[in-house]
Amino acid sequence: MLSHAQITDRLRAAGCVFAEEEADLLLSTSQDLAELEELVRRRAEGFPLEYLLGWAEFCGLRIAVTPGVFVPRRRTEFLAAQAIELAQRAETAVLLDLCCGAGAVAAAVAAALPGVELYAADIDPEAVGCARRNLSDPGNGTVTRVFEGDLFAPLPDSLAGRINVIAVNAPYVPTEEIALMPPEARLYEARAALDGGTDGLQVQRRIAAEASRWLAPEGHLLIETSERQAPQTAEIFAARGLKPQILESEEFYATVVIGKKAGQRQ
Repeated sequence: MLSHAQITDRLRAAGCVFAEEEADLLLSTSQDLAELEELVRRRAEGFPLEYLLGWAEFCGLRIAVTPGVFVPRRRTEFLAAQAIELAQRAETAVLLDLCCGAGAVAAAVAAALPGVELYAADIDPEAVGCARRNLSDPGNGTVTRVFEGDLFAPLPDSLAGRINVIAVNAPYVPTEEIALMPPEARLYEARAALDGGTDGLQVQRRIAAEASRWLAPEGHLLIETSERQAPQTAEIFAARGLKPQILESEEFYATVVIGKKAGQRQ
């Protein structure tokens, strides 16, 4: 059996920053020598750790991910926290995790808010499959449904005007900057989960254009974006009648723009 020290040395030599922690995780995943050797080899070659484990940690939860599906990042925990805080204010919370990927934000909300009415949607069939696994049995009275399709298109009309919080982690990397991303992302994750168009804001524009139809009175649209893009995202919101607010977190190195449906008391 490969020892912890041997695995750590091999991962460190391959450039893995958290080699010791990764060695712990790989050892816990398999005790079969041949399988473990294969896991270590693939990780040393740059294959994402989360795909080897079959899960990613998010808000203290294990979120199932399969190869190609967008891996939830720690910075998106800031988006989840804002969504939870806003949903808590609603008498009967209805929340949509749009561009949900593996459903990490929705899963965090389900764990934090018993009884919430929770929906998620993504265009990627593989991501939808993961989200359905992660949201299949949240318990605690939570109602969940996961839809497959382009943005709001697969949602039932019965949701129009009822959603208190729309939380979005849409792709926002400008097309020409994809090549500058870490290899684990640009080589292994679906490009559609990364590419936000020429300026990175293409999907955000489409979402903002339709959001008011789906938001309840005093509802909020939350979108993760970059610090550099946040002012533009706020302008996009304002142009669509949503009152924007930019929130930043030094802890998570994250930026979220919140838009409140126009015409309501602040």
